[in-house]
Parts: sequence; C-alpha cells; structure tokens
Amino acid sequence: MEIAYIPSPSRGVYELFGVIPLRGYAFCIIIGVFVAVWLGNRRWIARGGRPGTVADIAVWAVPFGLVGGRLYHVITDYQLYFSEGQDWVDAFKIWEGGLGIWGAIAFGAVGAWIGCRSRGVPLPAWADALAPGIALAQAIGRWGNWFNQELYGRETDLPWALHITSSTDGRVPGYYHPTFLYESLWCIGVAVLVIWADRRFKLGHGRAFALYVAAYCAGRFWIEAMRVDEAHHFLGMRLNEWTSIVVFLLAVLYIVLSARRRPGREEVVEPGASDGDTDDDGAAVKLDKKSEEKDSEGKKSDAGKPEDEKSEAEKETLEKETAEADSGSSESETADSSSSAEAKDEEAGSAKKA
Repeated sequence: MEIAYIPSPSRGVYELFGVIPLRGYAFCIIIGVFVAVWLGNRRWIARGGRPGTVADIAVWAVPFGLVGGRLYHVITDYQLYFSEGQDWVDAFKIWEGGLGIWGAIAFGAVGAWIGCRSRGVPLPAWADALAPGIALAQAIGRWGNWFNQELYGRETDLPWALHITSSTDGRVPGYYHPTFLYESLWCIGVAVLVIWADRRFKLGHGRAFALYVAAYCAGRFWIEAMRVDEAHHFLGMRLNEWTSIVVFLLAVLYIVLSARRRPGREEVVEPGASDGDTDDDGAAVKLDKKSEEKDSEGKKSDAGKPEDEKSEAEKETLEKETAEADSGSSESETADSSSSAEAKDEEAGSAKKA
C-alpha cells in the first residue's frame, strides 16, 4: 500500500509562451550560481574586500567550472557517449544532465586563479569567502537531477521514497532512495558548518574552502554508495567513492599543514580595498578614514576662521584708534597755533598803545 512518496516531475522541460524551453536542470544550476555569488560577495566584503570582486572573478570561474564538470562526467562515463549505439554528439548536451563536481571544482579553480591574478587578489582568500556559497549552489543544483529523474539510490519503501516514472535510458519505474535529496540536505549542512567554523576559528589562507571540501567528501562517500546508476568500479567500490576518499585526505592534510605554516587569517584580502567602500546601490563613496581626514581639515579651517576674523577686527580697531589719535593731535596743533596767533595780536596791540 502506498503511504507517501516524493513524486517525480512528469517532464524536465517547460515551454515559455510555447517557444522558449525552460529546462529544470539548467534553471537549478543558474539559481545555484547566483546564490553562491551573492553569499560570497557578502562574505568577501565582511573580510575587507571590494563589492563586485567576487562576481568579476566568478565570470572566469563559472565557465571553466562548467567545462571541467562536463569533461569529468564524459571521461568517467565515456560508455554513455562513445560506446556502440551511442551518439557522441550527446556529450555536448549539458542541459540533459551530467556534471562531475570534481572536474567543476578543479577547472573552476583554474578560472578563479586567472580572475584573481587580474584583480591582484589571493586565490585562497577568495575561495574561503565563496566556500559556503558553493555548497549551497550544489544543494540547489541537485534538484536538477530530480527534474531529470536521475541519480537515485536503491529501492526502498520508506515514506520519503522517490517515485521514478520514466522508463527511458534503462530506468525501471519504482520507488527509490532520493539520493539527490540526501546530498542537497548534506550540502546545506556543510554550508552551515563552514560559516560557523569560520566565525569560531577565524579560518584563513584557504582553510575554510578545504573544510568545505572535506565535509562534502564525507557525505558524498556514503551517498555515492547508495546510488544504482551505472558507474566504473575498482576493488568493489564506485570510482567517485575512491575519489571522495583521496580528496578528503588531501583537504585534511592541507588544513593541518596550512595551520602550521600560516596560522590566523589574512589581514588584507584585496589591495586598496581600504581606500573605498560602497553604498547600498554599489556606488563608490569615501571611507571613514578619508571622511575623518576631511572633517579634521574642516575643523582646522573652521578653527582658523575666527582667528582671521579676530585679526581683521584688531586691524580695523588699530586703524581707527590711529586715525582718532592723528585727528586729536591735529586738533591740538590747530588750537596751539590759534592761541599763539592770539598772543601775538595782544602783544601787537600793547605795543600800539605804548
């Protein structure tokens, strides 16, 4: 008796206005990229970087990552495209699914390195800022597998079983473990772990990114073991299980060695970022430091103005006093001359009388 299950979409492509195809797989990938860049930008600014730097570097990283992810998938599952009865052109149909996270991270790192070089930014610091965003992008991107009815696990009667209805490409309709959902939830947990650890331990020099890689690999190992899709096996395990083990060990080794050689966090993640900041609209504005300098200059000029006005007033007062003094002296001189003239007249009159 069917109690509950997760239904699968009846189709993975929807027509917009009957003309433009909207593919669920591609839509999930695009949303994941936007979320990763948005969160990475916030974390980068909090670390002291410039707004927009994460997006500028992502312009390099994302295309490289898509190419690398597709290459890894095609190489490791070459029988799906190059064996007898298969069409090799399908290897280019990325919208039908098939991206290997290991190739996406490796090639994406190459593109990010190019972008970081052009901006003078250290790649490890940029990767640390973007790490939890990448995990969230994977969590969203995994729902693209739900649209394509792929990458499910063994049969199960659990109430959250995934109901597969398609019978194409060797699928057998039935109820299976929703491994896409398990990995999506695991990636959300990885993002939360990285954010918490970064705040708690001030991770730097690529260690936050390495923590993301190690945590993801731990989950990918047991989820991969549940999958029933076709894959290459070595010593009884799937290829991606071995890859998870190797990459996990390398990530842990990097964390240990990096913590010893370069403890702490980078003080400067982007040269010159301290000279400017942005407002809510992304426009450049002056930082507090420059504002303070301007304020101090303004205060100095404001403080100088009263002194100038005072000196001008003093000059005017002195000129006024000097003018008054000159006027007083001239008046006294006139009085003296008139008094002396009167005295002379009196003497002349006395002489006539005599």
